[in-house]
Amino acid sequence: MLKSWKLKEVVLLSVFAVVFAVVYLLFVHVGNIWAGVIGPIAYEWMFGIWFIVSIISAYIIRKPGAALLSETMAAIIEVMIGNAVGPRLILSGIVQGLGAEAAFAATGYKRYDWWVLCLAGIGSAVFSFAYGFFVSGYAALDPSLLAWMFTLRVISGAVIAGLGGKYLSDGLLASGALRGYAISQESIKLRQVKGEILE
Repeated sequence: MLKSWKLKEVVLLSVFAVVFAVVYLLFVHVGNIWAGVIGPIAYEWMFGIWFIVSIISAYIIRKPGAALLSETMAAIIEVMIGNAVGPRLILSGIVQGLGAEAAFAATGYKRYDWWVLCLAGIGSAVFSFAYGFFVSGYAALDPSLLAWMFTLRVISGAVIAGLGGKYLSDGLLASGALRGYAISQESIKLRQVKGEILE
């Protein structure tokens, strides 16, 4: 999977994994506080946060496996720095990464439009919800609550992970920090095409 990767792409993915492992753990605590106020559904609206590294990594690097690897690595690091869920969290990371990866794979890893990023976020939401249904006892919940939880998670995946991931990545691109990566090369090609059209 990594044979075609450049060293700087592996390094960037690793940096993202570390940074977002910290962010993920921070938002676990935020979710715990919020859940104490309105109950477990509090986590659903913010679930997209826990998918975002897969979207950012895939959008910038644009190679098969970027979504899955980044999400899995972030989960491993999150466990190492103290997430109370323990090793089971790694499986959650794999499932979420697979959900995002599926969306990019469906386009043959050739499309990275905003709607594909949203689909990747939705994929993570659907996969993680299905996993939670069997592992976390969702089946015991009221169907109407389940529907509300699923809807919120899907919206969060599309908006926070999909659009939010695009926003953050585009910000990095605009800063010049992503020169030499696939996202930058694609941006240059688009500008060239637009220039030719205007001429």
